[in-house]
Formats: sequence, structure tokens, C-alpha cells
Amino acid sequence: MEIRKTKPEELNILIRMYENARIFMASHGNPLQWGNTYPAPQILMDDISSGNSYVCVEHDKIIATFYYKEGIDDTYVRIYEGQWLNEAPYGVVHRITSDGTIRGAASFCLNWAFNKCGNLKIDTHRDNIVMQHLLDKNGFKYCGVVYLENGSERIAYQKV
Repeated sequence: MEIRKTKPEELNILIRMYENARIFMASHGNPLQWGNTYPAPQILMDDISSGNSYVCVEHDKIIATFYYKEGIDDTYVRIYEGQWLNEAPYGVVHRITSDGTIRGAASFCLNWAFNKCGNLKIDTHRDNIVMQHLLDKNGFKYCGVVYLENGSERIAYQKV
């Protein structure tokens, strides 16, 4: 597997991947995290344009995608019911999903991001048991609760 930046012409592939991810999440007890429309195509295009959208490729096929950026994320400035493991500079991963064809693709993406910065923060919905298991399996520690800009609660994890 290989990680690279997403190309603008790959937007439709990402849109289909997220459509499938929303169906998967809803069928696994998590219908609210991304609802029926998140992430909107414009968010994905903004991620690509800013250079923060990445894809995981195997045999010339995109099998996973995610947002990665190093630096302060406004969502993580305040944490409730806990605390971050440290206050050192960090990277963040958002909107990670895979197409489910290659086992371990999401773990590969998370490990790639961690290896880039050595201090990684991520959050997920309380109902996203699949993602919580993935984070636990990959050495992330539960740190507390954060709130998105729209007020939605997320549980926060960090790996150092």
C-alpha cells in the first residue's frame, strides 16, 4: 500500500467511497455521525485544494482516503471530561474511510499519519464502535470529549 495526495480528478471516487461509508456506518449502529450528506463534495474539494486530502492506493486502485494536517485544530483546543496526553505539536486525521476491499487499509493510513508527526489526535462519534475498536487496536488512548463547530459531541483520542 502507498499513501499519496489526492488528485482533483479523483473527487468522484472519494464521493462514492463516502456514500458507501455512510451506508456502512448506518448499518453498524452509527447513522448520525455523517448523516446522509457528509462530507459534502465541496469539503472534499477544499481538502484536495489545500493539500490535506490523501488516498491509500493498492495495485493502482484507491482503497482508502482521509484528511491529514499538522498543526492546531480548533476542535481540539478545548477538551472536556479528560485531558490530552500532552500539549506538544500534533497532527490530526479526519474523515478516514476505506472501501473495505483490503484488510488493514485504515490501520495503514493511521500508522502513516502517526509516523509523519509522532503525536496524532483524532475523534469519532460515540456510536462509531467500529472506529473506536480501530483506534484502540492501533494504540490510541481515549482522552475525553470535544465539540465540533456545530456543537456535536465527539470522543477524542490521541497517540504519542
